Amino acid sequence: MKTTHQLLLKGNEALAMAAIRYGCDGYFGYPITPQTEILETLMSERPWKTTGMVVMQVESELAAINMVLGGGATGKRVMTSTSGPGMSLMQESLSYMAGSSIPGLIVDVMRGGPGLGTIQPSQADYFQVIKGGGHGDYKLFTIAPSNVQEMADFVAVAFDWAFKYRNPAVILADGTIGQMMEKVELPEFQPRLTDQEIYERYPWAATGKGIKHKQRILKSLELDPLAMEQNNLNRLAKYAQAEAEDVRYEELQCDDAQVIVVAFGSAARICSKTVQLARQQGIRLGLLRPVTLWPFPKQRLQQLSHSAAGFITVELNAGQMVEDVRLAVGSSLPVEHYGRMGGVVFTPEEILEATLQRFPQLKPNA
Repeated sequence: MKTTHQLLLKGNEALAMAAIRYGCDGYFGYPITPQTEILETLMSERPWKTTGMVVMQVESELAAINMVLGGGATGKRVMTSTSGPGMSLMQESLSYMAGSSIPGLIVDVMRGGPGLGTIQPSQADYFQVIKGGGHGDYKLFTIAPSNVQEMADFVAVAFDWAFKYRNPAVILADGTIGQMMEKVELPEFQPRLTDQEIYERYPWAATGKGIKHKQRILKSLELDPLAMEQNNLNRLAKYAQAEAEDVRYEELQCDDAQVIVVAFGSAARICSKTVQLARQQGIRLGLLRPVTLWPFPKQRLQQLSHSAAGFITVELNAGQMVEDVRLAVGSSLPVEHYGRMGGVVFTPEEILEATLQRFPQLKPNA
């Protein structure tokens, strides 16, 4: 995708401006720290005057996600953004969207919990998003940015996945990424699809006034148990396709690593410095950063388990992604965890010390 000139933006601002340029049809949201700048930026940019994009501050997170459900059902590119407490309120409708095969984009800029917790950054929504907080057998396609450029770039990625698989997709960013400022290149404007183009491109979508077509019904209810089972089998098949085609990850010096750090988001940025410090001391540390949290890079972790002596996940939570790493690696190798909570952010030196405590054999003089 062609890009324009560089701007200095917060992660939240970059995401909002990228959504306009992607050709997003509508945003429905409610303020909550640390993502409120997404709504504020969209309001200040006034895209309804340029692209025709609808931007609404609605009365609650419940209203927001149900508007996304309705807009997605008509084939529109619609989105919302929130943080943990708002994400909790959206769970029922996310399940309905998955059950009805309705695309949509949800941005979760994480803060500490449980409850109202703190407005400081956290990665404690991992279980909620990856394991599915709503009822039934479904997954949320989830991608985790680690810099401001990715906050912009992943809008297109997440929307494209949502429509490819007809399923809600999530950009899961911690508060640090949403609030930090970096240079970013924004994408060129893409035109919004007309109702006729939506009708021709998406044969499943209910369409608006003026489009003549047979009635299209999107539903999650199926009273025939065999038909309902088949619906779920079809859903599982597209999830298997995603695991085969759309896993993303990045590696740093993993090929010869004795211990591999696994981290995402801002934690991965900090851990890259930890790996550098370790290598300077002759300690063979590597870093695997899952870019997609679902689908998760379990196959690559399995491959690395044949050469590494152990793994440690570094997360801004009490230990959540560590469970998926353990499932991927199996019981043959130790998989440890180090984390901070309550908005406390670790340092590279702190992570290295914690790693050496858990794997003393790494010390050069051990």
